[in-house]
Formats: sequence, C-alpha cells, structure tokens
Amino acid sequence: MSNELIINSTQDGERIALLQDKRLVEFHHEKKDTNYIVGDIFLGTVKKVMPGLNAAFIDIGYHKDAFLHYHDLGANIKTLNKYVKAAQTQKNASAKLNQLKFEPEIDKLGKIADVLKKGQQLLVQIVKEPISTKGPRLSCELSLAGRYLVLVPFSNTVSVSKKIVSKEERTRLKRLITSIKPENFGVIIRTVAEGREVAELDRDLRNMVESWEEGFKSLKIAKPNDKIIGELGRSSSILRDLMNESFDNIVVDDESLYDEIKAYIGSIAPDKVKILKHYTGKTKTFEHFNIERQLKAAFGKTVTIPGGGYLVIEHTEALHVVDVNSGNKSNTETDQEATALNVNMMAAKEVARQLRLRDIGGIIVVDFIDMKSPENRQKVYEVVKEELKRDRSKSTVLPISKFGLMQITRQRVRPEQNIVTGEVCPTCNGTGKISASILITDEIDVAVDDLLTRHNHRSLTLYVHPFLYSYYTKGLFSKQLKWFFHYFKWVKFVKDTSLGITDFKVMDDKGEEIELRTALTEVNGVQE
Repeated sequence: MSNELIINSTQDGERIALLQDKRLVEFHHEKKDTNYIVGDIFLGTVKKVMPGLNAAFIDIGYHKDAFLHYHDLGANIKTLNKYVKAAQTQKNASAKLNQLKFEPEIDKLGKIADVLKKGQQLLVQIVKEPISTKGPRLSCELSLAGRYLVLVPFSNTVSVSKKIVSKEERTRLKRLITSIKPENFGVIIRTVAEGREVAELDRDLRNMVESWEEGFKSLKIAKPNDKIIGELGRSSSILRDLMNESFDNIVVDDESLYDEIKAYIGSIAPDKVKILKHYTGKTKTFEHFNIERQLKAAFGKTVTIPGGGYLVIEHTEALHVVDVNSGNKSNTETDQEATALNVNMMAAKEVARQLRLRDIGGIIVVDFIDMKSPENRQKVYEVVKEELKRDRSKSTVLPISKFGLMQITRQRVRPEQNIVTGEVCPTCNGTGKISASILITDEIDVAVDDLLTRHNHRSLTLYVHPFLYSYYTKGLFSKQLKWFFHYFKWVKFVKDTSLGITDFKVMDDKGEEIELRTALTEVNGVQE
C-alpha cells in the first residue's frame, strides 16, 4: 500500500491530504489564524469556579472561557501551582524538577473550590479544541508529545503502550527509559518506539526536555493568556505520528514550508528526507493529484460506495447518522442476503474512511441493510473494527443490533471537517437569474484590456474553466497569442475545474487575486 502526504499552501493556511493507493483517506485544513490547537499550553486565569459542576472556567484568550473539570486537574496540581509561582517570583528558579519538593496529592473525590480560587493563574493544556458554541477543554496534567515518547512533568511513572505485546521488549524499553529520564518527569513509551535504539529514544527525550525548558523561560516573563509551549503545526504533527508508516512521497508546494518540513524530518527521521519533494508544476497541486475531485465526491450528503450502493450522512447536535442503501446493486445478485452482505461489506470500509476523512467524533449510528444471518452481521462488524485500527483517533465499535444498527463512538478533539460541495451559480449568485453565458468572453476581454492598459499590470494569470482555457489557448494564432502582439504582455491561462464556465479569477504577477469589481469602479470613478 502506497502512502502519500500532499500539503497545499493557501492564503488562509495549509490543506493537508493523506492518500493511500492514490485514494484520499484523511484531510486537514490548518488555518493560519488557529491559535488554540490540541497540545498548546497556556498561562490561564480562573474566571469562575462552579461548585455545582465541580469545574472551573478558565480565560486563555479565546472569546469563550475554556472548561476545566476537577478530574482533569491531576493529582499533583498543588505542585504545579507551586512551580508556576516560583517561576514567576524567584530569580533563581530552575526549569528542572529534580530539586522540587512535591506537595501532597489532592483527593480524587475532592471539590474544585478547595483547589482553585477566582483570579488565580495556572498552567493549562488544551485537550479538545473549540467546537461549535463550546470553548476549549483543558487539563492540568501536562504532557509533551515526541515521536517515540510522551514526556509527563510532575510524575515519575514510566508506562508502555499496550500495543507493544512482547514482554521482553516492554521490559527493555521500560528499563532503558528509566535509566535516562530526568528526575520527576514521567514518560509514556509510544508504540513506534518498539525496536528503537537508545540513541534515537534519548534524542527524542532531550528534544522534549528542551521544549519544557524553553517554556519555563517564557513562563518567567509571561502575562495572563500567553501561550507558553506551542504544539507542532498540523502538518508536522501528522508527520511525527505517521512517519513510521512506509511513506512513498511527501509533496509540498510552498518553498518556506518545504524548508521547514525538511529540517523537521531531518531531526526526527534523517533517512526519510529523500522522499520529500517540492512541487513546482503549473497545475494547482490538488488538481494535479486528483484530490480536488475526490473532495467534492466525498464530502456531500450522499456518498457513492465503490461497486454499487451509496451512503446518506446526516449530522445532528447529539449524533451522526449514516444510512446504507443498496441502489442499483440490488439488481446484480439473485439472493437478497448476499446482496445485503456485499453492499454492507463495501459500506463498512467507506464508513471507516468517512470518519477519518471528515474527522467525525462523538456518537455515530450506522443503519446497515438488514441481514438475517448472525454470521454475516459479525463479518461486517469485524471489517469496521479492522478498518478503524488505521485511525489515529480512539474509537469503540459495538456489534450490529437486531435492528441492523451499529453504534460507534470516536474521540473528538477538534471540529469536524466540512466542505461545501453544493456550488452557488457563479453568474447569478443564487438569485436564479443569469446573463447569457456567451457574454463571459466579452467580460474577460474587457477585464484584461483594463488591467493591462489602464492599471499597467506587467503580467496576468487567469484561472478559467477548461472550456474557456481551450477557447483562449488552442490554435496556431490563439486569442492568447493575439493579446501578446497587441499588448506586448503575456497573459497566462490555468485550467481550474472548480470554477463554473461563467466564472474566472485573475491573479497579478505577485500571485495575489485582483478584485475586478473594485478595479473597474476605481477606473470609472463609480462609487457603489
């Protein structure tokens, strides 16, 4: 199975697509204005203590206060508060914890009002991003994730991932990490650490300790709501978590991001640097790798299942519902039970893919086609479980009930991906009234003439529908060539299948989109 990671840099952030055998299985959009992602550590301020909820609302700078429950304080919250106070008030305070005297642990069944007071400052970490009308979910049990290990300050426990089943390997890793970890730092050994040498584990551990020490320096001069330690960007965190898989390609189309990722891969997996490629093609990145088309096909309300049948995906406030339908597949089998099994088996794989692709979390109910045979229901259940093993988010799957329903819960730590696949008519903007499509070429001609003569642009790039692309570029004496001899400036055309036939975009020589309406009104002196 081939694995490819395609990263497309846009004006408002990075779009990240994970392909398996050229098929889209994960999609993330990391926006540049996202300041509250899972793993970030902030210096928060207690705004409200809610004894009835046994929780507190914490101000970390987000427009809604973040939520912190008593159970997320951690047993050593008093020691953490002592550390924060010392960092802010004592000049000789140290980031190291080896000389720190631990305070008594708090009662597991205690009250939050006995631990936190309004106006108090404390270190908190985001464990769930803001979703819908809710603010971030916080924890005071801090941790720093590396490639092989997770560093847990204010703890001395060394634990090993349950997925490492070899008793000898578990013993080796635990003994190894116990001998090299700093005092009063706990460590969780991740699954990918299996079989790794001490040098790799030690380098990973030292990198996390350095991050903690840098955070301590920030804490000494920090103001309320300041970010103390930032988690990696979405693209780097995906690389960190998935680099153990056999990636064939990592493609980036932005030069600065390419250099950043190259340096990061060089630090965590130097042998993988050669698979990183900088895409410089003329076609848009997601168009070139056929991702744009897959996004449009996969994010609609109705999703086609390979081999026949389709899914209908509905979202409510409480849960997500997936209905499996046979479609024209019902005519291909003579036996009704065989038809139901075949469609359900294909649907099971697509449901698992959709959960990863849309990052759907919470409760999911799947209504499969009814099957009488318990063995067939078990087969579908096993397929869903097997497919979800590839998912990085934790999930729980229950067997299909006698009503044909399967219940799934999936960890939700960030808002689900939602791509609008229905398109507003580019000419009428949804009004239902359009001008003649034949006039689009006149509109383009006027815009080009205006920008090249009156605005004196040196060059232009037009993104147009493939039909318009052919109209302007094909032939010995194409319209594009005639423009060149007329203006002595070159107008570049790029095919964009996401645009309607009566829609187009114009970019200047710096790659910035030109607002045509604004440009034309400036020239004509018209005030709108």
